[in-house]
Amino acid sequence: MTLIGIDASRAAKAKRTGTETYSLELIKQFARLASPTTRLRLYTPHAPQHNDWPDSPHVETRIIPWPRLWTHLRLAAELHQAPPDLLFVPAHVLPLFCPVPAVVTVHDLGYRFYPSAHKRFSRWYLDWTTRRHSRVASHVIADSEATKSDLIQIYQADSKRITVAHLGRDETLTRIDDRAEVETVKNRYKIEGDYLLYIGTLQPRKNLLRLLDAFSSVTRALENRQIKLVLAGGQGWLYNEIFSRTQQLRLTEQVIFTGYIAEADKATLLSDAVAYLFPSLYEGFGLPVLEAMSCGTPVLTSCTSSLPEVAGDAALLVDPHNTQSIAVGLMALLTNPMLRERLSEHGFQQIQKFSWSTTAKQIWQVFMTIVIRNS
Repeated sequence: MTLIGIDASRAAKAKRTGTETYSLELIKQFARLASPTTRLRLYTPHAPQHNDWPDSPHVETRIIPWPRLWTHLRLAAELHQAPPDLLFVPAHVLPLFCPVPAVVTVHDLGYRFYPSAHKRFSRWYLDWTTRRHSRVASHVIADSEATKSDLIQIYQADSKRITVAHLGRDETLTRIDDRAEVETVKNRYKIEGDYLLYIGTLQPRKNLLRLLDAFSSVTRALENRQIKLVLAGGQGWLYNEIFSRTQQLRLTEQVIFTGYIAEADKATLLSDAVAYLFPSLYEGFGLPVLEAMSCGTPVLTSCTSSLPEVAGDAALLVDPHNTQSIAVGLMALLTNPMLRERLSEHGFQQIQKFSWSTTAKQIWQVFMTIVIRNS
């Protein structure tokens, strides 16, 4: 029997951002691939905090609490005491002492390109762990060709030990046209009328300062158009700068900060938005782009890193370093309904290229190759 161990600490969290979603969706797909001869063991420091956890006779959940340095101390000890045939880490950090072959996903190297967007310790830790993984892991999974290229250029990683596996999309996420439901959700977040939408952590790497500047210039040019900018997400590193810029630009009436939004409300907010805005400076993949497209929402995103790879011709691409480029894109989306319709139609076509089932099968094949090689 083959036993695949998985660090499920991110997947077990109640509130999910990109990394947590990635971990959970892959675990759910791996559970379908597991069998009496190939089983999964999921390691987590706490019980799963949601109802999406896989229920399968071929999946074991091992809850191993520990207050600090869980990965490097408690998980490492567990691997030594009862080693699986392989460990999969879906979120960067491989235990310092790992006695078994390991596969690690590297989502992005944004900390190298935009160091000011990270705390000093976080930047050092990400650099150290990624450099180490690129050398000691049996194999590395990259979310995109852009991330693979970055690993090779920055860390001289062996291209033969890197597999690109694009992320999948939430296939339950669909457009919501029920006006009663739409108004109920909008009222919950105090949103009135037409709005542009950003969903994600509020932090500098997401380029929200330039987005606010661009939005300010567009609202002045379209003074007769009542439009809101909704920034939905938890407060990240240097959040106060974003809030302060809103005040400086006198946009406190036009910009709505919702805080973290419930997963159940995401499709509704996306569906009613005039457009989804994601002018991020750097992304290893850009899952929110697919989420917006799944709801038929026109997308504005960046022409850098992996985002063109994800968006194809189904989004309006702008230069994230140029406020004027973002403003021109916003103006086009707000004034050209034919453009919005075309992007919406192309978005539905683009999302068909991405599924978690395909992603999981690609990574599962990597697992099997390594297990066979080490048997």
